[in-house]
Amino acid sequence: MVKENQKSLVRLKIVIDGLMLFASFLIAYYLRFYTDIISEGIIVFSLWESILPIIVSLPIYLIIYQGLDLYNTKRHFGVFEMSIRVIRSNVFGMLVIVLALYLLKVIDFSRWTLALFFVINCILTSTSRVIFQSVWFHRAYDEKNAKRCLIIGYNDISKQMADKLGVRKEWGYQVIGYLDEMASVDNEKHILGTIDTLERHLISHSIDVVIITLNDADYMKLGEIISICEKAGVKTQIVPYYYKYIPNKPYMDDLDGIPIIDTRHVPLDNFIKRALKRGFDVIFSIIALTLASPVMILSAILVKSTSKGPVFYKQERVGLNRKPFMMLKFRSMVVQTKEEEQDKWTTQNDPRKTKWGSFMRKSSIDELPQFINVLKGDMSVVGPRPERPFFVEQFKDEIPKYMIKHQVRPGITGWAQVNGWRGDTSIHKRIECDLYYIENWKFSFDIKIVLLTVFKGFINRNAY
Repeated sequence: MVKENQKSLVRLKIVIDGLMLFASFLIAYYLRFYTDIISEGIIVFSLWESILPIIVSLPIYLIIYQGLDLYNTKRHFGVFEMSIRVIRSNVFGMLVIVLALYLLKVIDFSRWTLALFFVINCILTSTSRVIFQSVWFHRAYDEKNAKRCLIIGYNDISKQMADKLGVRKEWGYQVIGYLDEMASVDNEKHILGTIDTLERHLISHSIDVVIITLNDADYMKLGEIISICEKAGVKTQIVPYYYKYIPNKPYMDDLDGIPIIDTRHVPLDNFIKRALKRGFDVIFSIIALTLASPVMILSAILVKSTSKGPVFYKQERVGLNRKPFMMLKFRSMVVQTKEEEQDKWTTQNDPRKTKWGSFMRKSSIDELPQFINVLKGDMSVVGPRPERPFFVEQFKDEIPKYMIKHQVRPGITGWAQVNGWRGDTSIHKRIECDLYYIENWKFSFDIKIVLLTVFKGFINRNAY
């Protein structure tokens, strides 16, 4: 239910943002043509002529809002940071509108209306979000609206659950206490009694929800606990003891009435989703290569003129289904033998780098040829970064779940990279991000990562 409430919250925010966009434009149009503040009372452009670009740009604005985490239910911003993110979103949105008008050669448009729209929308959207957030949190933090919760079991899982419920007040839970078999020998005050006293505590504490966090040894009591709760009209929620072994979003399948949990659900196993992603990869790569062609030509000339060797550097990487492929980059180092390059990381002051190569690595220009790999089908625009076979063999034994990243195509950019886990950073954190991406893939997620890659820039202090 928490997940459904968060989805509803996001939908409500999207509706409010859409209303603010339209309201901002209507106010801007009125001020421009129906008042003496700017206009002379002469209507030059009709309402429809003026509002059409805003209607077309509405989805783009909402995607930009998503890219800047304005629909992230796990993050909460203060008034200042919220306003800054709204302003940044509107700057990018305005650039899109202006670029679209230029490319479509639409010259009959009021620039004053656009300027007023920008200012008014920044004010209205920021204000509406601050008010919405204040009302929502006031409601969530009011104990009168909280569900009184009893936790069955006292262990690491139950403690972790109680801590999260205490921090995330907006979920609307108030933990009353625990019931556990060890209550008779435990001095913890918040343990109300043994599991056998469940029925009495449901009534005496007016419990709304029971969260079951039993260890595997106590699971024989699960049926009895659920039966007592249902008899009292109390909801039950189960945190399975084996949750550490399954992903956050396990896939439930049904084989003629027998439920099966897929322990590693990969959305891209669906051929339609896979085709959608592949289509985006091809179109995006063609556009990227076309737009970046002047930079790539200049880079090729500088690579060739500043050091001996080929323009492109090919290196074996491990890709989809653990199959090797040759990844392309602009050569940024002096030419090396296979033995010299296969097991060495690039360091900050690596003497193997050329002067132009050092700049390319910092600005990510050396990665541009990988769009050719995308067109060939070796890579995707977004996905886990591929690694050399030597390090794959090393990490698969050292880092749990490392090899799962090879269940999807590797990418030029990814969720780990936009979160700062790039270059000489934690491999464990990188894998956590890669697994989250694999299990939670949506087309909108790819768009978000692409936008974050652009918004946060290509310069990276960790890229050596």
